[in-house]
Amino acid sequence: MNEKASSDSVSFGYEDVAPEEKTRRVGAVFSNVAAKYDVMNDAMSGGMHRLWKDRFVRRVKPQPGEAILDMAGGTGDIAFRMAARGAEVTVADINQDMLDVGIERAMESGLASLTWSCQNAEKLSYPSGIFDAYTIAFGIRNVTDIPAALREAHRVLKLGGRFFCLEFSTTEWPGFKEIYDVYSHRLVPKIGKAVANDEDSYRYLIESIRRFPKMPEFEAMIRDAGFVNTRVEPIMGGLVAIHSGWKV
Repeated sequence: MNEKASSDSVSFGYEDVAPEEKTRRVGAVFSNVAAKYDVMNDAMSGGMHRLWKDRFVRRVKPQPGEAILDMAGGTGDIAFRMAARGAEVTVADINQDMLDVGIERAMESGLASLTWSCQNAEKLSYPSGIFDAYTIAFGIRNVTDIPAALREAHRVLKLGGRFFCLEFSTTEWPGFKEIYDVYSHRLVPKIGKAVANDEDSYRYLIESIRRFPKMPEFEAMIRDAGFVNTRVEPIMGGLVAIHSGWKV
């Protein structure tokens, strides 16, 4: 899982590396894939990621005028959906290349209401208690120190604020798990090579899913960060899951 394998190492795919090395390597992965990120999401999921994101935003229930921080928001997929509901969304990401793609997409769509900011999820520059909601979709598993990022999410939320995370997990559907394992390990890197000319980055992304904590373990991490009324909503047997919690 994406926890420290020892006192001085963390996982990068199936490797254990120094924390600063993971941060550097993850940055390189997303700089490499930024331009083709959305195209690859469609190719890898058969377009299903769009349905998962729609469902996620329905659970968040963004309201007009709410201040929402969309962490690891990259190319803006979640932020665009929430802004359409009137929320005041700040898109934050540690990778400027991903943000640049999102900013370009927003300009093409004539969406000027979003705020864009280069931020490290483990140490946000925002004061405490200023956001109504914190969202992170398919980003938490790439964070070097996940507990630190969860604590920061709790810190920047107002009392009564809500945390929502969309992330890959481990499907529990018999039969489907084995099929997905074969597909993800053997075919996704090849799709990455064909579409984005980058096999290694997509091999890492699949490996990072395999080492991410299972749903009950990650829910416990969210509680440890101070959130209450935590909930897990599995999708496709847990292939993807929506995690949520509240700051009270």
